[in-house]
Amino acid sequence: MGILNKGKPKHGRLHRRVGVTLSALVAAVSMAFAPAAMADMQGIDVSNWQCGIDIANTQADFVVVGTTWGTGQVYNNCLVSGVNTDANRVIAQAQASGKKFGLYHYAMGGNPEAEAQFFYRNTSNYWRHGIVALDWEMDDNPAWGDWDWVRRFLSECERLSGGVRPLLYTGPVAGTIPQDIRDRYGLWIAQYANMSPTGYQANPWMIGAYGEAMRQYSGTGVVNTWSPIDLDIFRGEAWQWDLYANPAGGSTPPATPAAPAQPNTPPADTNTGGISHIMQWGETI
Repeated sequence: MGILNKGKPKHGRLHRRVGVTLSALVAAVSMAFAPAAMADMQGIDVSNWQCGIDIANTQADFVVVGTTWGTGQVYNNCLVSGVNTDANRVIAQAQASGKKFGLYHYAMGGNPEAEAQFFYRNTSNYWRHGIVALDWEMDDNPAWGDWDWVRRFLSECERLSGGVRPLLYTGPVAGTIPQDIRDRYGLWIAQYANMSPTGYQANPWMIGAYGEAMRQYSGTGVVNTWSPIDLDIFRGEAWQWDLYANPAGGSTPPATPAAPAQPNTPPADTNTGGISHIMQWGETI
């Protein structure tokens, strides 16, 4: 089954509303071998197709929101210069309703360091408070299949943040992820049993097949008045989520990032006319 594209802005189509420390490594390993349990967390992920969604009424334990695309070249719905202008509101509502939150960046196959920097520059105030992830899909991504691109993006995120390791989101190609990436980064895998509408599931099809930390098990979820929506299960508890978000624990800011490694290819031109808005912790647009 091909991965469903939750990240790509589908131009012209209407959308419906209806460790770093040892403790972090222990958390990841425990999830890799534990079956789905009552402690697992149910959640959703949203993108530019759910602008305005009422997060408080989703009965979710967490929400992961698409915040940035490429290096700023995308305009669609609430995306302006590659930045989701609804993300601050979504995160604020998640926090106010007691939910965990996360952020993801949609890879568009440009220079990986430049994309990581765009992601971090626009969302850095949320890092170490919520998990972060790379959305690695085929659509609008000429680097698809290049696992070194993934390595470079994730490594640059670690450098910029002083040690935060993003999760890697992808589909059934999970079986081809190189072992060094699997060993270092948590996986968030999308794979569906079918395309039938569904609510939250405690033990979705194929959960844990790749030792993933999180599974997206439906792209046709039904949550209150919203459908279709992506449904996810995090294979752990809130404290494990927090370790992915902030492997060092506590609230001490990370050290100043080290000098960047020199990329193997020259950086792409990332001048897109300016960033429309930089997300700020606790801010609502």
